[in-house]
Amino acid sequence: MDINYELYKVFYYVARTLSFSEASKQLFISQSAVSQSVKSLETKLNQNLFIRSTKKVKLTPEGEVLFKHIEPAVNLIMRGEQQILDVNTLGGGQLRIGATDTICRYYLVPYLKAFHAHFPSVHIKVTNQISSRCVDLLENGQVDLIVTNYPNSRLSGVGNIRKVKEFKDIFIANDHFSHLKGKPLRLEQLQGYPLLMLDKNSTTSEFLHNLFQQNQLELVPEIELSSNDLLIDLARIGLGIAFVPDFCLPENDPDLFRLQTTDIIPSRHIVVGYNDQAPISEAARYFIESL
Repeated sequence: MDINYELYKVFYYVARTLSFSEASKQLFISQSAVSQSVKSLETKLNQNLFIRSTKKVKLTPEGEVLFKHIEPAVNLIMRGEQQILDVNTLGGGQLRIGATDTICRYYLVPYLKAFHAHFPSVHIKVTNQISSRCVDLLENGQVDLIVTNYPNSRLSGVGNIRKVKEFKDIFIANDHFSHLKGKPLRLEQLQGYPLLMLDKNSTTSEFLHNLFQQNQLELVPEIELSSNDLLIDLARIGLGIAFVPDFCLPENDPDLFRLQTTDIIPSRHIVVGYNDQAPISEAARYFIESL
């Protein structure tokens, strides 16, 4: 079907913003032109793509299907345009990274600082999401690379994965649980204490649940949160025993101690992932090598 790319581009901006007026601002065209373009695309496809009302715009089921295909395509075109404009150099351009909050704060900061010091003209854009959502960002062409935890079942479709750091997960507590200091504990014994952990959408939660299941144990956390920093804060005030990556906590933290376990907790890794279906920019390639 011979449809002008500009129609798809207008559709993309309206679908992303769910606003005809906002799309017109981002495209630097009139709102009337946006409406006409969408109507023209709907006519050519013989489908209604949006549900319009006085207060909001919503995608129809057909519009949602189309957007799932158009979003990565438009992002791929924009990425190609940017790389051409950069002439494949580090004199400008953009580095787009998807990473979890924890990895950003406790691992990436010094690498971002060093990269910016060497290439101040390259704009760095970091999008924080949980590890599984980072894969979505990469698949949709919204980022050049992702830095996430591994194992991660969602990474199976990512073309290139490189391990950059090994780490251990640890149980931590404050002096409210001082009777456990230096006492090796079985996972079964930990069931009797309030456990604090990341919510079920995280790879860390999946990892710990699998570990308990392998030992024929049921894991029922006291509190589930979306932030390791909050877990540490709650452990610090004695609300329970938190399960966090070891790189989040200094070795000699004055308020918290690390519990010992008789059951071996396997190591995990931080990995950088990128697709081989599209050329990777020199900026992204340099950053990956720095990791």
